[in-house]
Amino acid sequence: MSKFPSLRRAAVVSGLLALGCLASGCSSLDRLANIGEQPKLSAIDNPTAQAGYKPVSMPMPAPQPASFNPNSLWRNGSRAFFKDQRAHQIGDILTVTVNITDKANIANETQRSRAGSEDSNIYNFFGLKKTPLTNAAGNMLNTDSTASTDGKGSVNRKEALQTNVAAVVTQLLPNGNLVVEGKQEVRVNFEIRELIVAGIVRPEDIQSDNTIDSSKIAQARIAYGGRGQITDVQQARYGQQVMDVLLPF
Repeated sequence: MSKFPSLRRAAVVSGLLALGCLASGCSSLDRLANIGEQPKLSAIDNPTAQAGYKPVSMPMPAPQPASFNPNSLWRNGSRAFFKDQRAHQIGDILTVTVNITDKANIANETQRSRAGSEDSNIYNFFGLKKTPLTNAAGNMLNTDSTASTDGKGSVNRKEALQTNVAAVVTQLLPNGNLVVEGKQEVRVNFEIRELIVAGIVRPEDIQSDNTIDSSKIAQARIAYGGRGQITDVQQARYGQQVMDVLLPF
């Protein structure tokens, strides 16, 4: 029997903690450190300075030379006589109206069946007369086959999301389109609801009140979720997630 059971127990616990840290990316330790505390809001920072940020690169038309009309106050391409207050340059803010009402109802069914029968009628097998042996051989040359397939599938999905979020222009493309990104966090008790919107906006699609519908955002990326105690309860444990990936059945 070991003389240092406490040391051995501590070593086992440390090993399990290290294994759990590697498996979950140390997120479990962070969650243990924040037990009883409200989830912290993310700091307001520059989206272009975040890790993994990549400027958008899209096919651009050939640049067109600017033309000016002499003795005219009207500039070609202007949308109003006075200064346009809608977002048009890096750092400007516009409101994105997220309005998603997707509904899909699909049902498919495929049936297939086939039956086949072959009767050789052989009673003289290799020169032998009809005997119990040749009857058995003849029966071996008789074949019957039946195959059938019945496949059914259905999809019934309904999604609805209606909200507004302010986005910042992070990039101005050569053709005048705007790359926007917005993030909104709302904390209620011990749960944070998070909304992220990003994509490419055409200036002509921005309304006079400096708003744009999410359906007019190209390459739209919309994420709505949360984190906190309720989200933790709804998620399967790490061990269960690992078993779901590894088990073949």
